[in-house]
Amino acid sequence: MSLIVMKFGGSSVGTTERMQRVAQRIIDKKLQGHRVVVVVSAMGDTTDDLIDKSLELNDKPPAREMDMLLTTGEQISVALLAMTIHKLGHDAKSFTGWQAGITTEAVHGKARISDIQPTRLFKALDEGNIVIVAGFQGMTEDGEITTLGRGGSDTTAVALAAAVKADVCEIYTDVDGIYSTDPRVVKNARKLDVISYDEMLELAHLGAAVLHPRAVEYAKHNKVHLVVRSSFTQNEGTLVREEAAMEQGVVVSGIAFDKNVARISILGVEDVPGVLANVFGALAAEGIDVDIIVQSGVQNEKADFSFTVSLADRAKALGVLENNRSVVPYREATFEEGLVKVSIVGAGMVSNPGVAAKMFDVISKQGVSIKMVSTSEIKCSCVIAAEALHDVVRALHSAYGLDTADAVFVGGPQDRR
Repeated sequence: MSLIVMKFGGSSVGTTERMQRVAQRIIDKKLQGHRVVVVVSAMGDTTDDLIDKSLELNDKPPAREMDMLLTTGEQISVALLAMTIHKLGHDAKSFTGWQAGITTEAVHGKARISDIQPTRLFKALDEGNIVIVAGFQGMTEDGEITTLGRGGSDTTAVALAAAVKADVCEIYTDVDGIYSTDPRVVKNARKLDVISYDEMLELAHLGAAVLHPRAVEYAKHNKVHLVVRSSFTQNEGTLVREEAAMEQGVVVSGIAFDKNVARISILGVEDVPGVLANVFGALAAEGIDVDIIVQSGVQNEKADFSFTVSLADRAKALGVLENNRSVVPYREATFEEGLVKVSIVGAGMVSNPGVAAKMFDVISKQGVSIKMVSTSEIKCSCVIAAEALHDVVRALHSAYGLDTADAVFVGGPQDRR
């Protein structure tokens, strides 16, 4: 008897009608002869509503209490879903993250899973239950409740699939798979059948919000077979696995973009050893993720360099620089918003020279300046002005042959959490 993990996002269980439809889909899976573990997010806008209520009372709520508050959303979902399944004549048992044996590091708001002991889940399965686990949450060794941050329910599902050695982990969302790019931008973007972990990981990091990067990392490390599919249709989804066969002639598999970009420039920094280590060490200590870093030439023993952070971290990053100005003196720190990062991704880029040059040429022919560039073996990213985004994405989609019937496709929108 195979074991399947099914994960449903907030929009999939956002109403009682949708909850009933999900419950029937889970029951159908059990009637096919599978043992089933389900991971569920909070219903609809529950999490946003809880955040809004907290901010009405305290504009700087303690991180511990926010975790205590936000985990209730998923607990509501699992209890209601279990009740619905019981009403339909089948046994189900719900668990919080900590009841499911999920232990995390001691970080509030974006903890990482450190261990899973699924003893209670196996016992419930052996008793004939459908097991339902609250996503997005766990507990530290000291008994503190934590949340896993953005994409936490995806991560919960994949980590549980690894822990229980599931045959497959199905991520149900509001799209029917992974696309070559966001179909809201390119109408003829299409779904692929298979994509590799590495390509999916790059796309996830680069803004294609289909799966969270941490969930893909877990899947790759533990060789969990993932399937992304729609909770609203019976269509076959997209399989994420170790390797995916490339279509002949397809070098770039998909195009991702990230609108959450701010560029910070530090001007007039002394060109001495240890400067970059001091600056980026201080940013890392405050939990600020830095993406692209570019250093310009040195004049009069002074250097300028720029880097990108998320829009949400822009003010915090500037504060860190100011607080460390005595350690790393500089003439001026500036920032620029209204930017996006556009990226091409494809395993075929490794053995095909000129792919990045083609990207630069396509962007230039749109009359758009490239502000920053970052590359790896299977991706190339360019930071450009936000107003040019849609035209650039469409032009790249066509230039790399993703409009043709023979192309392989990756990327797409998603049901978050």
